[in-house]
Amino acid sequence: MTDVLCNRPFDQIAIGDSARLQRTLSRADIATFAVMSGDANPAHIDDEFARSTPFHHVVGHGMWLGALLSNLLGTELPGAGTVYLEQTLDFQTPVALGDTVTVSVTAREKFAEGHRVRFDCLAVNQHGQTVASGHALVQAPTEAVCRPRTRLPQLHLFDPGQRLMALVDKAYEGCKGLKPMRVAVVHPVNAVSIQGAIDAARAGLIEPVWIGPQERIRAAAQEAGIDLSPWELIPTEHSHAAAAQAVELARAGKVGALMKGALHTDELMHAAFDPQGGLRTGRRASHVFVIDAPAAERLLFITDAAINIAPDLDTKRDIAQNAIDLAQALGVATPRLAILAAVETVNASMPATLHAAALCKMADRGQITGAILDGPLAFDNALSLAAARTKGIHSPVAGQADILLTPDLESGNMLAKQLEYLGGAVIAGLVVGTRVPIILTSRADGVQARLASCALAVLQRQARLRATGQIDGAPPVPASTGAPVPAAA
Repeated sequence: MTDVLCNRPFDQIAIGDSARLQRTLSRADIATFAVMSGDANPAHIDDEFARSTPFHHVVGHGMWLGALLSNLLGTELPGAGTVYLEQTLDFQTPVALGDTVTVSVTAREKFAEGHRVRFDCLAVNQHGQTVASGHALVQAPTEAVCRPRTRLPQLHLFDPGQRLMALVDKAYEGCKGLKPMRVAVVHPVNAVSIQGAIDAARAGLIEPVWIGPQERIRAAAQEAGIDLSPWELIPTEHSHAAAAQAVELARAGKVGALMKGALHTDELMHAAFDPQGGLRTGRRASHVFVIDAPAAERLLFITDAAINIAPDLDTKRDIAQNAIDLAQALGVATPRLAILAAVETVNASMPATLHAAALCKMADRGQITGAILDGPLAFDNALSLAAARTKGIHSPVAGQADILLTPDLESGNMLAKQLEYLGGAVIAGLVVGTRVPIILTSRADGVQARLASCALAVLQRQARLRATGQIDGAPPVPASTGAPVPAAA
């Protein structure tokens, strides 16, 4: 590909002149064509359906070949200024994923009137088979033009939240043979907080228990067209009472998780962290964001961005262990944990770097288990192998981090929200280190985030049951925090 495009005006085109290009059909090609055209024919995008077609596999859309021919006519021969008048194609052999196709156009006839040129069009695969043939009639330009090639934008195809929705599917599969986990939905007085729990219930993940002002909850459900009658509703006077009631149910083993509805986080956390009747354990509670970011190769865990404002070293140890346990429950056998700072060297005047170094040594001594730790690492070095290599960082974590442990709540929260609002990420969240997990979503979060957050709690529960061989109705299952969590919940 040259940096300059030069056309071939009508007077300079001779019969027999030709141009060609070669492309290999990829998943991205198929997906891009489907997105741009709106053609969702499952024969082109659904492997399972495609197996039932005469070709027994996914094939490229015929118009993908037409687009390649248009590319040749518009950029090579005749090139800039060409006007398409007519295209006829006969499709003879399907193009499968991985096939390499050579397309060509050859001038066959010229018509002085209107400066028209008819081209023979041909597409041949790597086996020499003709996949398409036909002709195109164009109006050729009359003046020679050379222009710098326009730099096309990079196209990144992604399905927002796809990896989080895969966790929902995984949680559903794990629920087979188990009773749905009872979840106290606290103060769900708007449609979105009800809908998220309803979706999780309909997916077979949870059994919601609605707690809060009865009239407001029913009004919100009616507005959303939702019937709450299949589930228990415990009326309370206001949101503070709802939070206290939910915590009491969790302590009694009657629910296996709490889910934040339309109330402030500090209201729910005040009840959950009450020294006498709350859900504290021997480990410090913390929050973990599970982030499906388009530019990331895997799900990312960011902690702590919601509970601990300025954690000290001991608190960071618990924050790290909580995140490791959750990552393992979600299927990351040995997560890589990067302890973030502004720089990747230890600096006595930067406490975050000192904490990072100490946490790594604690992992060496078995005070943090189940993961590979490294730090301090700057954000770029944690996620980009190229950045790490440029800075001469040799580490099993650098460029491959699963968990990002941030210096404090402010930096963690800003990082997560930047990924969400500027990076197109879909985010789920969970409070861990408590007697039962707390599904802590933002009031601005949509239904997808709430559904995925429910899946996190369900997968954590399933991991605990698998670890001890317990099933519903069995004796209480010890939580990873050392606190009892009733299996029936």
